Amino acid sequence: MTLRIAYFGLPLAACLLARDGHDVRFAVLAPVDAPGRRRLVRTIGAERVLAAKVLGSRLNTRVEAALAHENPDLIVSWFWTRKLPSAWLERARYGGIGAHPSLLPRHRGPNPYFSAIDAGDRETGVTVHTLSPEYDEGDILGTRTLALGELDSWQLARALDRPSLALLREVTAAYANGGPPRPVPQRAELVTWAPEPSGDELRVNWGWTTERILRRIRALSPVPGLALDVEGLELIVTRAERAADFPAALEPGEAAVHGMPPTLVLRTGDGAVAVRRAVVEGNGTGLDQLLGRERLAAAVREHLSHRDTGRLS
Repeated sequence: MTLRIAYFGLPLAACLLARDGHDVRFAVLAPVDAPGRRRLVRTIGAERVLAAKVLGSRLNTRVEAALAHENPDLIVSWFWTRKLPSAWLERARYGGIGAHPSLLPRHRGPNPYFSAIDAGDRETGVTVHTLSPEYDEGDILGTRTLALGELDSWQLARALDRPSLALLREVTAAYANGGPPRPVPQRAELVTWAPEPSGDELRVNWGWTTERILRRIRALSPVPGLALDVEGLELIVTRAERAADFPAALEPGEAAVHGMPPTLVLRTGDGAVAVRRAVVEGNGTGLDQLLGRERLAAAVREHLSHRDTGRLS
């Protein structure tokens, strides 16, 4: 059976579903810049591509009209960031399905990349689930797992794209073949939440272990990064590693330029971290610079005017 699909999200998944032979009746594109829009227009026609960014307040009216006219079999969502109303989901014969970049019910919410890394999970993955009126609460239709290793948030997001797309296509094909996966309700006692990091989640306690601090840095990288102030020099750290050597006199919360090649090291509760990459803010000039280890060390050394240590804040 060829499925009539109403699609919401980034263009790539809609293109792939059409390539799989599904009849993408219309596609509502998320209001972010993403590759694939021109290809999607060529594939299904410009009149069937509804851009949320362009339509603005007219979007709901256009979507409701399209749903009423097209009578889709299935609504499919991939990185659509708004709730789909129950009335829209009820327009489709099989309701809706979507992909979430975590192993639900763990890390429901908008930033499961930060949460999975910061929590110290050894593995994460993607979940395809039925769409419900509330975010990420639908029944599970399938999962794929991925070892986290030393990935930062951006790397994790990219690593999950391929299994996410593959699983979404697999589940959609199962609907088309008349044998969709058995929905499995999420277990309420296993739910954790993954909001955007804020407040204390944007900082570290320098009394923490090195491993815990590096985890927080990876979870925040590359955006927004870990903000530091070294004696008035504002830095955004985006990559760091365990320091093999550091001045023994440093206390947790102190920094020094140390070793060969010169490296900015930051004392932790059980060792130190070495900064491999950071943005040096432009102090009002707007000329922020992304510096590697040696250039960063030189900038810090110059700023500290030959003092050996600096207290971090």
